[in-house]
Amino acid sequence: MTAAPGTAAPGRAPTRVGTRVDVAVLGVRVDAPVSRRAGAGPSDDGHVLLDGVPTALPVNPDSPYSISGGRLLLDGADLGLEATPVRRPAFYDLTTTDGVPYEQIARLHGRDVLATTVVQTCVRYAEDQRCRFCAIEASLAAGSTTAVKSPAQLAEVAEAAVRLDGVRQVVMTTGTTNGRDRGARHLARCVRAVTAAVPGLPVQVQCEPPAPGDLDAIQELRDAGATAIGIHVESLDDDVRRRWMPGKATVPMAQYDAAWDEAVRVFGRNRVSTYLLVGLGEDPDELVAGALRLADRGVYPFVVPYRPLAGTLAVADGVGAPDPLVLDDVTRRVAAGLRARSMRGADQSAGCAACGACSALSAAGA
Repeated sequence: MTAAPGTAAPGRAPTRVGTRVDVAVLGVRVDAPVSRRAGAGPSDDGHVLLDGVPTALPVNPDSPYSISGGRLLLDGADLGLEATPVRRPAFYDLTTTDGVPYEQIARLHGRDVLATTVVQTCVRYAEDQRCRFCAIEASLAAGSTTAVKSPAQLAEVAEAAVRLDGVRQVVMTTGTTNGRDRGARHLARCVRAVTAAVPGLPVQVQCEPPAPGDLDAIQELRDAGATAIGIHVESLDDDVRRRWMPGKATVPMAQYDAAWDEAVRVFGRNRVSTYLLVGLGEDPDELVAGALRLADRGVYPFVVPYRPLAGTLAVADGVGAPDPLVLDDVTRRVAAGLRARSMRGADQSAGCAACGACSALSAAGA
């Protein structure tokens, strides 16, 4: 049985977590000065503060939710939650010394996160290899970003974002490269430049597992100054991986296991994370069980909904967002398991889990 949009599950009173899950799936009507369309991930969103908490929500003109007068409304009714769009940052008005708009180098996420894709191409972007939820090269084709960000450019933008807009952490991801390190060593050069420009600024890096003989690239990232790492698998079900991520599915789960274990050794427990997407067809019970097995090995499972992202193969095939009730159930169960293991995203110094804007886990206490 599926609840109507914007309502709680049958027999359950509306809650903050339930509302947070609903808006994550159904989106919101809002003019969001800070937003992202297409790009390297499962998110397509506008950034707002919901009860003061940074939250990334799909901007949907047909949503029953809206933001007006500093409040979150459902069909015009005040839900008792303060809601305001994140303001456009001042650093967006600047240009690098080599003539590139700062906004094409890095973007504000949430309230105080600087995010960048250091290589905006991917060796897995051919149609028969591409992750079906990803549009990493669409933003490049649209001219809203550049193919490769240099360490010097990133250092310049990071310094300005911290000074002008109070940025407190950086997230650096990369499209997968041909190298055996999968792009990790360029990430390390970028981290080293940013942390030299802004000493003490926490940085999370994100990449595919390096090849088995190149796991030392994980130590290089830590030595460069990264404080956390995301190695994103998106699903633990091999059938789902083959359907949704045919290129990444050629990397065996054993390589993810080895990379996660090495990353936990290098960075520490709860400083390593992975995305798990709800809505790809994975059995919810198996998803929850797999998430908690990851937590037991020190890896934070960042549970987020699959979001239909413009320019992706999934949207072209008409694949819609997941059932809010399924997302609510998975989120609550994973959050309960994380609390029992004393793992909270807020305890990480940088990264998607530390920000929490794309997931309802923080609203559920994890």
